[in-house]
Amino acid sequence: MADKVTNYICPACMGSVHFAAETGMIECDYCGSTYSVEEMEKMMAEANASAEEAAKTVDQWEQAQQEWIGDNMTAYSCPSCRAELICDDSVGATSCPYCGNPTIVPAQFSGIMKPEYVVPFKLTKGDAVKKLQEHCKGKTLLPKSFTENNHLEEVKGVYVPFWLYDGVAKGAANYAATKERTETRGDEKVTITEHYKVSRAGEVAFEKIPADGSSKMPDDLMDSIEPYDYSEMKTFSKAYLAGFMADKYDVSAEDNSPRIQERAKNTFQAMLRDTVKGYDSVNVEHSNTVITEGKVTYALMPVWLLATKWNDKNFLFAMNGQSGKMVGDLPVDMGKYWKIVIGVILALEALMGVISFASHAAMSPAGIIVKFIVIPLIIGFIVGGVMKGKMKSVFTATTANSYMDKNKLRLNRNWDAFSHRTEKVTKIQKQQ
Repeated sequence: MADKVTNYICPACMGSVHFAAETGMIECDYCGSTYSVEEMEKMMAEANASAEEAAKTVDQWEQAQQEWIGDNMTAYSCPSCRAELICDDSVGATSCPYCGNPTIVPAQFSGIMKPEYVVPFKLTKGDAVKKLQEHCKGKTLLPKSFTENNHLEEVKGVYVPFWLYDGVAKGAANYAATKERTETRGDEKVTITEHYKVSRAGEVAFEKIPADGSSKMPDDLMDSIEPYDYSEMKTFSKAYLAGFMADKYDVSAEDNSPRIQERAKNTFQAMLRDTVKGYDSVNVEHSNTVITEGKVTYALMPVWLLATKWNDKNFLFAMNGQSGKMVGDLPVDMGKYWKIVIGVILALEALMGVISFASHAAMSPAGIIVKFIVIPLIIGFIVGGVMKGKMKSVFTATTANSYMDKNKLRLNRNWDAFSHRTEKVTKIQKQQ
């Protein structure tokens, strides 16, 4: 049996409508009428009642159809044109491919599936396309044909389900720290190292660390477009979904918990380490952290997804629909890469030759190898590596700095104790 859905249509002309990020209103695509989210919610309640009545009529064709839909797929009947829509059972908002009307599946956002909050889209499809163009600018290693010949296959706005975690991180760490100074005693240089035992313990709260709840969304892509401004979060209303796609969660809060705990742990330990100051070296000897989770909030976040194709390869980019942060790894022109690396190596070798000629300094064979081969090679590959790194913007989040306030770290153990002193003596070589 086809499940019920609700179309958002304009009361004035029956045309399709969408949530306009620029105005925060529901706008008609045809007659230009505008409605507030509250007004559209009222209309949606009436539409839901009509859809429920329509769902009571079940014919044999619908029953037969359900048999071939298959696992993880669901059939829905469009209230506007009565077309049968078959889609992934995690889809909560889409549009009818026949009449084009935005389609909401109320059951996906009711009961335990109902999000508490939503961050509405602030940026448009045009903004996303422009940001992708800017994302590609200034990338020296980007193949020229990528910007000229890649095809933008699809641009879609999606409300992605997220779990937002509150809690407290508690723990401690012990460090071995040193301070160094040098002094001259006759013909000897003495390096004096003072060793200290340092200990810190404390706790800090974290608030709304996000983890996407959709198995279809790459976790690293969603991590990379953080953070969102939670001050603009709204109480959930299905009217915000009009004109966009939306998914319900299919990864539970419990399944995402280990990722959140690891991020909170890493950030907390970094906070403790930052309180150890005034030393030349600090090494962790032992640490422990306990994460206590509190409230977990279910919310939908706005994401623009842009799929491009180049040289028969697919590239996926994502933009934060609120802040405009664009991420997505870019291809590398290896020909350009090697030209730059070899160019840097040759330039450095020439420079070293000029410096050596001007100084008239005699060099050993080992010194020549280091100066004219090893150093230029190292610097050349470092320069190439830095430029390659600029082509990558997608990463897996391992910290939660935006969600843990270091100024609110409360220390309940904070001591530094001198341990012992060591000396290293070296002879000062007299110049000939």
